[in-house]
Amino acid sequence: MPAPKKAIRRSLLVTSAVLSSLALTAPVALAAPKPSASPSATPPAKMSTVGGNRLGQSGTQVNLAGGVPVIPKDVTARSWIVADAESGEVLAAHNAHWRLAPASTLKMLFADTVLPKFPKTMKHKVEPSDLAGIGGGSSMVGIKENETYTVHDLWLGVFLRSGNDAVHVLSQMNDGIDNTVKEMNEHAEELQALDTHVVSPDGYDAEGQVSSAYDLTLFARSGLQKKDFREYCSTLTAKFPGETKKNKKGKKVRESFEIQNTNRLLTGDYDISQYQGIAGVKNGNTTNAGATFTGVAERNGRVLLVTVMHPEKAEHNEVYKETARLFDWGFKAAGKVQPVGELVPPKSAVRASAQPDASGEAGGSGQGGGGTEPVASAPAGDGTSGMGIALAVTGGLLVLLAGGAFLVNRRWPLPDLVRRRTRP
Repeated sequence: MPAPKKAIRRSLLVTSAVLSSLALTAPVALAAPKPSASPSATPPAKMSTVGGNRLGQSGTQVNLAGGVPVIPKDVTARSWIVADAESGEVLAAHNAHWRLAPASTLKMLFADTVLPKFPKTMKHKVEPSDLAGIGGGSSMVGIKENETYTVHDLWLGVFLRSGNDAVHVLSQMNDGIDNTVKEMNEHAEELQALDTHVVSPDGYDAEGQVSSAYDLTLFARSGLQKKDFREYCSTLTAKFPGETKKNKKGKKVRESFEIQNTNRLLTGDYDISQYQGIAGVKNGNTTNAGATFTGVAERNGRVLLVTVMHPEKAEHNEVYKETARLFDWGFKAAGKVQPVGELVPPKSAVRASAQPDASGEAGGSGQGGGGTEPVASAPAGDGTSGMGIALAVTGGLLVLLAGGAFLVNRRWPLPDLVRRRTRP
């Protein structure tokens, strides 16, 4: 949206946005998540109504009308959601607040919580204790004891290979697993992701660990405000440091090996094509969770978020196929379908929008807030694939979109997300 139009929209919607923020963020009080060794195949009768009453109802919620395409019939997921990433409008949902095991999609919350704490150039030598307690059968990037890695390396391991070893190392750097879990739960509450209870920061199946399609979408939306988060989640391939060994001449050498993103809508696979406009975000798969995935894609200036949890159909790459169908529906329905709810803002944004600024207008000056500083296109260096980094479609100057606009008119611009087409 051009700057003059945004300014007009902001001034017109100050009052309604503030009232909407305050009204829609009063959730239904529900009991704390209960441990579940084997998740139920039936959604609960009562679910949270954060984001709107219809999102607390079971089954598919959509406002079909003339010109609105029908929801694809071959979507078998227990829970899913289709939302506009910038306006926050939920276009359609199915059991959006059903508390289910999240698998590695929970790493989005981990990254949104921990990523800002360490500069990417910081180095860390891995101690044996850093890798303690990793669950059996975990996905690993291949971190070795007594080797040194940069924070940049570790985050590539988290996002591309969903490495639980990388998560554990970063958690130990963050004053330990327990502290990281505590901070993740606090951050989830700040984001109003009230279906979520974190037990293990890597998303590994743990008693009582739950989230929902709604909450995972909130995590993605919040994470995408961060430039590094956008870079990592959209990277296709990268070079990762290997183990130090002696060559034939007895000299110590450390070579690197290639890692590829396991998001099949980003990379493609033998039975699925790369999705046009895809730019992340995160996938997961565990025994309790089944397959889970949150994706973000842009088409014709529209940016959508889709989360899919636990497809019942056992076909290979099914979670990506169902996500692609929901993306297709969303891009056709956007602008035609009446939303069934919204992605709520963080608590701090609601409080800020209710506070008058010096001029007496709610919402403040539009300065400050997450992701409000100018950002530059991420270079295709550090061993990462240039295609995998979210670039502006023209490769020109990036537009600074103030976070204050979100506080006032409910939009949450994504500063340099996608705005380009993937390779044919």
